[in-house]
Amino acid sequence: MATTTTQDVAEQQVRSVIDAVYAAWAANDADAFVAVYTPDATAALPGSFRDGREQIRAAMAAGFEGPLKGSTVRGGIDGVRFLGECRDAAVAVARNAVVLAGETEVPDDRWVRATWALERTGDGVWQVAAYHNCAD
Repeated sequence: MATTTTQDVAEQQVRSVIDAVYAAWAANDADAFVAVYTPDATAALPGSFRDGREQIRAAMAAGFEGPLKGSTVRGGIDGVRFLGECRDAAVAVARNAVVLAGETEVPDDRWVRATWALERTGDGVWQVAAYHNCAD
């Protein structure tokens, strides 16, 4: 029988935070999307930098009302690693693509590599501190 380690639990918690972001995207819910982001979180994407949870929320709300309406994200997390002696920071790497409403396949040029930086707060809750993606 396999045992669950503290690191296994932490990794599952990190993955759950990112899964919550993907679920909020599928629901096209900008408020839920940023609910797991720190107030000073950043998001760097090709041609766009969003500084703070409110800027990220506003950009996602506009997207969900416009070109991202009805879209979802396909792909997933490739790995999670923990940083520092206290292990209160984590980096997750993912490969994802946006599936627009009405699409069944994703064009090859829409796949990205994403890096998620997360931190564990004093009360043990993991939050997204930074997100970055670039072409795969």
